[in-house]
Amino acid sequence: MGTIVEVVSSDAQAAELVFSEIARIENLLSRYKEESEISRLNSQGRIEASPETLYLFERSGEFWQATQGAFDITVGPLLARWGFYARGFRIPDDSGIEEARRLIGFDKIKISDNIIEFEKEGMQVDLGGIAKGYAVDSAVKKLKQAGIKSALINAGGDIYCLGDKDGSPWRIAVKAGRDSGFTDYLELKDKAVATSGDYEQYFFIGGKQYSHILDPRSGRPADSGISSVSVIAADCLTADALATSIFVLGEKEGRELARRFNVEVKIYSDVQDNK
Repeated sequence: MGTIVEVVSSDAQAAELVFSEIARIENLLSRYKEESEISRLNSQGRIEASPETLYLFERSGEFWQATQGAFDITVGPLLARWGFYARGFRIPDDSGIEEARRLIGFDKIKISDNIIEFEKEGMQVDLGGIAKGYAVDSAVKKLKQAGIKSALINAGGDIYCLGDKDGSPWRIAVKAGRDSGFTDYLELKDKAVATSGDYEQYFFIGGKQYSHILDPRSGRPADSGISSVSVIAADCLTADALATSIFVLGEKEGRELARRFNVEVKIYSDVQDNK
């Protein structure tokens, strides 16, 4: 899934269970795997989807509505325009951004029974803001089915803490920005935390930083004044999607969104103040 996956557990079988399940989800949802359902949807514009993919689209639609479009899995054409897929970073001109934006909008996806179909040719979905969280949740389910009661899964900052560690909560470090060290610590048990920040994937042109977290409504990198946001939730999918959403929305709307979903949120501004 384009990231490092770490498993910590005293149970010898935990790592293999987690890696196997996350690989299965990657084969289903990765846009980089030619035979995945997402790749086939992006290339063909229509697929007969599995129940898991349908569930991810249902949840993605929920977050799209709740954020009024700040979270949108149809952002693929914009990410391509900015060069994040080919790693050929560039600043597209206004006409290029507007051309891509005409393909953006979850409401342009038709879902009927188990068929997912694009309304416009050239649309592309990217589940980067929700799939990792779902993969972690799926791996946690496998651990529970195997009777494992203590483990930590970290998929590139999407973390679930199963049970405790030697009788104490798991201790998770939080990084506020690209120039900061770890600025906070969380103590978690049977909880998820996901962090979105502008310090993982970005590029500089003309001395200005451009983050990979785009605002689908403007077609440009999110400019909400937030450097990093961490969301603590009961499941990793929710934490993952809300972390991305709040980063785009900004602090005021982000805190309102967190209250609606009954999650805890830690927001760090561009000046790296813990809020």
